[in-house]
Amino acid sequence: MEPITVSLILLALAGSTTTLVIKNLYYICQPSEILIFAGTRSTLSDGGSVGYRLVKGGSSIRLPILEETFRMELTNMIIELRVSNAYSKGGIPLTVEGVANIKIAGEEPIIHNAIERLLGKSRKEIEQLAKETLEGNLRGILASLTPEQVNEDKVKFARSLSEEAEHDLNRLGLVLDNLQIKNISDEVRYLDSIGRKQQADLFRDARIAEAKTRSESSIQASENDRATALRRIERDLEIAKASADRRVRDALTKRSAVIAEVESVVASQVARVRAEVAVQTERIKQVEQQLQADVVAPAEAGCQKSIALAKAEAAQIIESGKAQANGIRSLSQSWNSAGGNARQIFVLQKLEPLLKTLSASVPEVTVKSLTVVDPQEGGMATKVAGFLEQLKQTTGIDAVNAIDRLGRGD
Repeated sequence: MEPITVSLILLALAGSTTTLVIKNLYYICQPSEILIFAGTRSTLSDGGSVGYRLVKGGSSIRLPILEETFRMELTNMIIELRVSNAYSKGGIPLTVEGVANIKIAGEEPIIHNAIERLLGKSRKEIEQLAKETLEGNLRGILASLTPEQVNEDKVKFARSLSEEAEHDLNRLGLVLDNLQIKNISDEVRYLDSIGRKQQADLFRDARIAEAKTRSESSIQASENDRATALRRIERDLEIAKASADRRVRDALTKRSAVIAEVESVVASQVARVRAEVAVQTERIKQVEQQLQADVVAPAEAGCQKSIALAKAEAAQIIESGKAQANGIRSLSQSWNSAGGNARQIFVLQKLEPLLKTLSASVPEVTVKSLTVVDPQEGGMATKVAGFLEQLKQTTGIDAVNAIDRLGRGD
């Protein structure tokens, strides 16, 4: 094997060994935990020193041989609390149930207490230690309070317990996030009697308040009725005053209306008399015009019309005589110039309009077919033509057309 190859193999082995060693010595701290590297001393913020160093939310490399690494979780722990027969102030035994949320402190300087007292303990052991501490503080708080004080304000009671337990928990390196009291009871039913007394007091106060409210309501109703009656009286007075004013205005208006009505009647009569005089004057003029139009004018018009008719009839007779004389003269000249054919020409002239009149009275006839018959063959040809036409109409066979096509050779 060549020396270069051996060197490369040794380098690869050395690199792998180094990577493995670094991997075993490199630690990553999760956000919900803290890493403790024991074996080396570190200085605290207050000037003291401890034999370990802390890493929170990051990563670090453990010094081989010199350091040992520990992990401590900072997640929340839920602890159920129950204290039975805890004597309160006055000697009444109470049973208190609650729930607390605690966790290991993640900030200095309390975290050092946690490292000194809780490092190496399991989570269950830490919860049991916190539970016993809280229950001891709970018994101490109950001994200083009466059952009424404990039962009336559970929030205040939980706040007092938190303040009392905070010092002891901090010495252990724990932090109390939340504490709630769920139930408070006693076996001698002292709290029930307190509740019944309070309920009786509340019922009494409610009855008193109801009676007071009812009396105040009655007083207010009376005041409202009085105010309503006063407003009604004021309204009636205003209505009466308005009615009186309206009647006065109606009387004044009626007087003015009567005077105006009388004046209008007199004025209308005067106007009617004046109009009647004018009408009679116009009627006299109308009668005169009507006599002129009905008697005088028609008589004059009739006279003028008779004269015009007479002149027209005389002129018509004169002109008619002249026209007849001219016509006879022209006819005589035409007959003389025509000679012996004059009569026939006259008959032909009169025959043409007569034929036009006769032909106009004959309806139009559509001829679909025409058959020419030799007059020498007589009735036989007519019968054959009629037979062929009947055959065509009854059977649809056109014998003439068929014979014609055969003759052409189609």
